[in-house]
Amino acid sequence: MVATLCLVVIARDEAAHIERLLRSVAPFVDRMLVLDTGSVDATPALAAACGAQVEHFTWVNDFSAARNRALELANADWHLVLDADEWLIDGGEVLRGLRQQTPDFVGSLALEDQFFDGELRHSQGRLSRVLPGAVRYAGSIHEQPQHELPVRNLAIRVGHDGYLPERLAAKRGRNRVLLEQALATAPDDAYLSYQLGKDADVYEAYEAAEAAFARAAKQPDVEAHDWWPDLMVRRLFALKKLKRHEQAMNLAELQLQRCGESPDFFFVLGDLLLDCAAEAPEQASGLVPMIEQAWLRCLELGERPDLPGAVAGRGSRLAAHNLALLLEGTGRAVEAQQLRADFGLASPSKV
Repeated sequence: MVATLCLVVIARDEAAHIERLLRSVAPFVDRMLVLDTGSVDATPALAAACGAQVEHFTWVNDFSAARNRALELANADWHLVLDADEWLIDGGEVLRGLRQQTPDFVGSLALEDQFFDGELRHSQGRLSRVLPGAVRYAGSIHEQPQHELPVRNLAIRVGHDGYLPERLAAKRGRNRVLLEQALATAPDDAYLSYQLGKDADVYEAYEAAEAAFARAAKQPDVEAHDWWPDLMVRRLFALKKLKRHEQAMNLAELQLQRCGESPDFFFVLGDLLLDCAAEAPEQASGLVPMIEQAWLRCLELGERPDLPGAVAGRGSRLAAHNLALLLEGTGRAVEAQQLRADFGLASPSKV
């Protein structure tokens, strides 16, 4: 038997992006299904022009309801679930190869988020988006596929630019409302609180982010989740922004072992310590060695794209850049120059 593979997308008012997604995937799948949830722009027409089957669904403030309807309509052996602001970077041959594989596992792919914090950055993570035909979703927001199948990491890379400023502005408030509604019925759900904190963090609402992260952290056994280090990284950053340095330092100390394999944790810890030194210059001499050790630990750990929320470069060039600046600022220019050479970084321009 040759298995069938269908791209499954839910979309609304994505005329600016839908063609990019569909054209990137079309050569590698048997069919493409776009479930439109109420567009007033040309999304349905553009999707149809790209060869997709276009269906319509009345939005009911429930992502799982929409996804599951789309999966039902697709009715393939394998479903590749992507969003309109994503696109296939590479891994097309892996997708083709699914036709010769029994759909008895869930496939995870590498998602590369683009975001902007003064310059374009990328965060990395893996998501279960290659699903056997019978798998369905649960959760009205930040929905997850429900299954007891093994998960295999597939060599598929997908880009996502939904976190760039113009995209965030268009979506502002949408997820927060849905998350708050979900939490009203499941107030002890740590994952929902974590996602609410992430949403506030993205919009630089740090008081709200800290409140949500603190709420998540109070739930039983929450540290066992693979996203816990990302929650801690984001929480430390929010506390730094709120100038709650002592609380952040105490929290970081408690998490050194649990988050000890995360370069993102040590990157943000170094940044936190630097902010402490700037706020209290009389303590700088004692903090500088700790800052150096934090960024050195990033370089020892290297890149960890397998960790949820990992930002590309925090285990390499971004940490090396920060460390080189610290070395120069403390009279160690030769070491800084060597570090830049080791990581292929340009020397700072001289005025």
